[in-house]
Amino acid sequence: MSAEPRIVTHRDAGVLARAVAARLITSLVDGQAARGEASVVLTGGGIGIALLRAVRTSPAADAVDWSRVDVWWGDERFVAPDSADRNDRQAREALLDHLPLDPKRVFPMGHLAALRAGGDVEDGGTSGGYADAESAAAEYAALLAGRAAPGAAVPVFDVVLLGLGPDGHVASLFPDLPGVVATEPVIAVHNSPKPPPERVSLTLPTIQSTREAWVIAAGEEKAGAVAASFSGAGPLSVPATGAVGRERTLWLIDRAAAARLPAT
Repeated sequence: MSAEPRIVTHRDAGVLARAVAARLITSLVDGQAARGEASVVLTGGGIGIALLRAVRTSPAADAVDWSRVDVWWGDERFVAPDSADRNDRQAREALLDHLPLDPKRVFPMGHLAALRAGGDVEDGGTSGGYADAESAAAEYAALLAGRAAPGAAVPVFDVVLLGLGPDGHVASLFPDLPGVVATEPVIAVHNSPKPPPERVSLTLPTIQSTREAWVIAAGEEKAGAVAASFSGAGPLSVPATGAVGRERTLWLIDRAAAARLPAT
């Protein structure tokens, strides 16, 4: 069972980042109180990294026991492991390197995940030793299965954070491409309409395993995608509409991104 989406609008991108950071800290604290641990799936992009910086500067961040948080990613660019384009590098610089995380509970996609898992990876491929994005996707699916309940393919995440593309994509699931309807947990993405062309991404069924899915959007350039997501379109044409949580689905946006929504 999935939750109907609810829109929460904030004044501007700065307020949005701080509000989502506070909401995330609260969700992680609540998850740890209920289950002894918590998990989050991170997103990249301007607002995704801005909210991580806001977590870093929040006085409430110390309320989380960061050593008991699993950190995953929704997608990653299939580029060199030291590339500035990698979502995990940006997340580390913004927040993760400044937290007392357990390295064994941080799961980047690709090169670093293999090293963390104990693999002896030679740098012979495009992205940290992987000959192709399929190999990186398979490795990430194995990591997910290793943290899942018996018989399940993926864990039940506490929160999945998702940025919204101007075309309505989330993670690296683009409109009218095969990845939108994929059913395996993790996929390789080829010929991405947004560079770089090669990527690795969670699929919608994996995203839907979360307790809460949060789609985050800021700026006038996202207004069309936000409006399209609430126009009755389906995931094939607007993938963001498939980003739903089991307990809650939130669209956390600023006023500029909400500009084309019907007045209520």
